[in-house]
Order: sequence, then structure tokens, then C-alpha cells
Amino acid sequence: MAAPPGLPVVIVGGLHADARRAAVARLLADVPGSVVLHHDLATAAAGTVVRTIRDASGILDAGEAPLVNDCACCALREDLVPELERLRDAGGTRLAVVELWDSVEPKAMAEVVTAGGLTVTGVITAVDPALVLPYLGNGDDLADGGLAAAATDQRTVADTFARQLEYAPVLAIAESPEADEEDRELLAQLHPTARQVRIGQALPSEAAEPSGDGLTVPTPRRPALSSLAQAALAGFDVEAAAAAQHPACALLPAEADAHGVSTLVWSMRRPFHPERLYAALEDLTCAAARSRGRFWLADKPDTLFHWDAAGGALCVESTGPWLASLPDAAWDMVPPVRRAAAALDWHPEHGDRCQHLVFTSPGLDRDGLERLLESCLLTDAEYAAGPDAWQRLPHAFDTLLEV
Repeated sequence: MAAPPGLPVVIVGGLHADARRAAVARLLADVPGSVVLHHDLATAAAGTVVRTIRDASGILDAGEAPLVNDCACCALREDLVPELERLRDAGGTRLAVVELWDSVEPKAMAEVVTAGGLTVTGVITAVDPALVLPYLGNGDDLADGGLAAAATDQRTVADTFARQLEYAPVLAIAESPEADEEDRELLAQLHPTARQVRIGQALPSEAAEPSGDGLTVPTPRRPALSSLAQAALAGFDVEAAAAAQHPACALLPAEADAHGVSTLVWSMRRPFHPERLYAALEDLTCAAARSRGRFWLADKPDTLFHWDAAGGALCVESTGPWLASLPDAAWDMVPPVRRAAAALDWHPEHGDRCQHLVFTSPGLDRDGLERLLESCLLTDAEYAAGPDAWQRLPHAFDTLLEV
């Protein structure tokens, strides 16, 4: 496979540092003329971010980028595109591998590189299957482990890892003797549309064939690109990737149950009672290793809410209006992908308003979870009272949403 014109850029990230480094090393070995650009944010406390550029033989260049607004991640954004442009203009680089520091999320960097006029040809998150559940269950703040990208960084290990995992269309899977079938099934259910590529997968040119005397010798043919290198050059659509994460049209996992891991997809066309749902938040959040989706509160009928939980912590936020609440004239301002997603599941009375929540976990109590969720919906009598009565219900989420 030939590299696309210009300077192709692949972004490789992930909190599993050993897996990430192995994936980067594989790309350097497999793509002649490739270089790695890395910004080390661990030095941010000293006021700078250390930048290195290396190839398969070692470090080619090193420098420092000053902090921007006391934010290491902001310094990365300011420095990344100029360095890639310098590599492009110098010529001779077949592939630029941007190795993200541990907690940097690929979505922001892919958008920065694309906005800078460069071509992102792949986004890869490197994963050790044995560490998926421990990281999803880790509710510690990044700052506690020295992984915060800024003094104001309030992310946790779990939610950062979840976003890294779910954004990338390609997962580079490390060789992990400790991983079992449950670990691999959890990974598959969390991101079923991802292309999984083993980091240690051999190049076609490394295959061996028997010789005439019975000995096994390497096949003498022109080296080809490995599956990982092919994925790095396959192409990447930043807008489509962002749409796939938006709660209104996200590509969420489907129902599944295998090797002790279950995914429950729960959809309903009745709003939640705000007070009962609020009272159940802790139990719902802790019911699964990972849950996400969109939901509808009876007292706020025009607002689409995003549900995002990992590591025993829940983030609930407003993501704007349901399409059904917009005047017809405003629909032209809505991205086509969202209009198409709404049309697929449009209800004659409620439009796109719905509950659509997905829970994935080993040992998931599906029946108990469904009962709990259903108990949070409006009862038949409450539902029959109508929208005007719904809006007089207690506004239990106002404090959480900082309304």
C-alpha cells in the first residue's frame, strides 16, 4: 500500500504506556522513513513540555515547548502542527507518528492536526486486554497519579481511558499472557466496531516457507506493510469520528452476552421521573463497568441529556435540544448525520425523545438493572397527566447540572 501524498500523520495514544510504546516501535520498524513525534507532559511541573523526534535508530531532535496558560496540553496543541509542518517541508518522511502522552485524548489532537491543514490517516489506541477492567474501574483523579495535563484537569483514569478506547477506529492489541477470554470479550463489547490489530502480528515478508531440503527459511519477497501499518495509512474522517461519539447519534454497543460479559441496551419511549432517577444514580452508576447513552427527563422535555459513567463516577450534561423541540426552520442547521439518526427511530408523538442507555460489564445483573431503570420512569398515572404536569415535578437535577 502506497502512502498518500503529503505527510500522512497517524496518532497513537492510550494510558497503557507499554502497549503504546510497543505499537509505536512496530510502526517504526514496519514503515521505512517513519518518525515519531512525542511531547512528554511529565515535565510540565517544571514549566516546559519536552519534545522529541526519533526514528528507528534513535533520537533525531529534542527541544522544549513552554507552557501555555499553565496548561501542558495547550502547549502540545501550539507546538504540534508547526513541528509536523517542519517535517513535511523537509521531505523524506514517509509517515509521522504522533505518540500521545499517557492521558492526552486522541480526539482533540486529531482535530488540531486536521485544522492545521495536515492529513490524519489513522488514529490508534494501544491496549493491554488484561488492563481494560482495572482501568475502567479506576475512579482516581489523573492528578493523583501525576497524569493531569493541567492544574485544572479534573478527569479520572476511568473516563479518560474510556474515551481513548472508544474514539479510535483501530485498537492495537498488546501480547498479554495475563489476559483471559473475559478480558478480550469485555474489550470486544466495549468497542465492537473497532478493528483490532495485534501489535506482534508478523509482516507478510516475515512468513517462512519450507526449502527443498526440508529446512524452513524466510520467504524471499519484497517486504509488505504489516496490518498495523496498513491501519495507520487507511484514512480517517475527523467529522465522522466526532459524530460517532455524540450522544444523539453515537455508535453505541449492541446487545451481547458471552464469556461472562454482558451488554444491556435499554430503550424506552417514556420520560424519567427526575426525583426517582436522581435517587437511583449511585446504584445505576455502579451497576456496570461502563455505561453511556442519552436520556429524557420529564421536567426538561426539550433537553437531550448525555449519560457517561465509568469507574463508579457519572457525568451528566446537557447536549442541547432534542430535534423534536426545534422549529422546522432550525433543522437545516443540524448536521445531516444527526437528522438521519433521528429519522431512523422517530416516534409520531415524542419525535427523537427517548431513553437509550447501554451498560457493559462482567457479571452484569441484567434483570435487576432493568427493574431499577423501569422504576425510574413515570408511572402510568404520571404519564397520563401530560407534559404540563411533568414540568411541575421536582427539578432534582438542577444542582447536578448547575442550572
